[in-house]
Amino acid sequence: MKIHHVPLSGHAHRAVLFASLLGLKPELVEVDLAAGAHKQPEFLALNPFGQVPVLEDDGVVVADSNAILVYLAKKTGRTDWLPEDPAGAAAVQRWLSVAAGELAYGPCAARLITVFGADFNAEEVISRAHVLLARLERHLSGRQWLAADHPTIADVALYSYLARAPEGNVDLSAYGQVRAFLARIEALPGFVAIPETPVGLTANA
Repeated sequence: MKIHHVPLSGHAHRAVLFASLLGLKPELVEVDLAAGAHKQPEFLALNPFGQVPVLEDDGVVVADSNAILVYLAKKTGRTDWLPEDPAGAAAVQRWLSVAAGELAYGPCAARLITVFGADFNAEEVISRAHVLLARLERHLSGRQWLAADHPTIADVALYSYLARAPEGNVDLSAYGQVRAFLARIEALPGFVAIPETPVGLTANA
């Protein structure tokens, strides 16, 4: 099993983190974005969108971070991480959609500005991030995990960009429930951190 990744990518970290939480040890293949490796024919053959992460597993190729989470949970038969009952599966899917939507256009976009030099409106994406954080703070009041009474791939999908939101100048200090949630994920056996970058609010931390 291989995971093509970029260490600083929150999307790639989702896949690497979940594999580690499952006790898997895939080969990590770093993709050199600066050199344009993601635009080369051999990589585009794996993912025509030219994005990381991409998982290769015995002839099966899975692109998209959330799809990789689903694949790994299904492959290992871990219905705790991805429930099979209709309500449980739907609850997880709801948060995977948030990861691909509100999270991507808020905390993720804010961090892309400072870490990768993306051309977004900082004020706009930081504002979106705080809207999401306020909703998460309310949702996590009185509960430990997003979609169930135990961790699921929903929690993994949101972790990386929430944890590194301060790098995008998104202050987490007002969100005690969110910070406690992040700490619970970090306490899980097999947890691996996404590398920290000294930019944004972490520049002088």
